[in-house]
Amino acid sequence: MDGGSLGIAAAEWVCVCAADDIWPNIGVCALVRNNQIAVFRLQDGDGVDHYYAIDNYDPQSDANVLSRGLTGSLGGRKVVASPIYKQHYDLVTGECLEDASQPVRAYAVRVDGGKIWVAV
Repeated sequence: MDGGSLGIAAAEWVCVCAADDIWPNIGVCALVRNNQIAVFRLQDGDGVDHYYAIDNYDPQSDANVLSRGLTGSLGGRKVVASPIYKQHYDLVTGECLEDASQPVRAYAVRVDGGKIWVAV
């Protein structure tokens, strides 16, 4: 299954890695067109995989670290917590739950042929 983003038109789909290259419930960083994108594989309670992608750049800490954050859910929203200051970013929308004025970009994601594709 795929995650995605709201309100983002896909200019082009770019293959970032094999779906099995990402361990469940963690993220990895992919360099796409000189931009670091954090790609996450989350499993629901039934073991079904869902994939999400947001910018790896954390505006709160001014560092590319979001792919190393802890994943989970808050209020029914799938999130990653920044490993530096612990702000939570919604994996679907990119919104920072603690400071809505500091969002990150969210990307549409699909899985096709065992590969993860991100819309850029």
